[in-house]
Amino acid sequence: MNSNFQETSPGGPGSPSVEEHRNEAPRTVNVAVLTISDTRTKDDDRSGELIRQNLLWRGHEVRAYEIVPDDPARITAVLQGWIGDEMIEAVITNGGTGIAGRDNTFDAISGLLEKRLDGFGELFRMLSFPEIGAAAMLSRATAGVANGTAIFSTPGSSNAVKLAMEKLIGPELGHVVHEITK
Repeated sequence: MNSNFQETSPGGPGSPSVEEHRNEAPRTVNVAVLTISDTRTKDDDRSGELIRQNLLWRGHEVRAYEIVPDDPARITAVLQGWIGDEMIEAVITNGGTGIAGRDNTFDAISGLLEKRLDGFGELFRMLSFPEIGAAAMLSRATAGVANGTAIFSTPGSSNAVKLAMEKLIGPELGHVVHEITK
């Protein structure tokens, strides 16, 4: 790998580096967490808890947390409320990203996105492949921007949430929010 890749952005020499952008990023991001599940409750929502704990550990604020059934209208209603709230800068969802008949999260979220972060889903599936093999292609993990709010959608399994938070969302959340607000 070319060592200059991390030194400069694709804009060429003299362009701000990724590290400079990260340094300019907010240290605290206001986040809402949504678990999509027909069976989980706040008492047994391990994946939602993993997301909230990872955010708090990184110094972010969890401003809202809800669990809704895998119903497109309910998912959309909660997300529209949050992306309309100026205090919420990012939303992280878990659950409903597969291809089963009841998996509607991707469809609800993709209808709201104005800009997509295709790399999130691609990287998530790539990182999942060594652990779960070809089944990684069944995940419709996605991310993007809606009304100036970053949205990340992960599968509901605790292993998937841990992977997404530790390898993708956690390290870049502040940077993503900084880029959106430029």
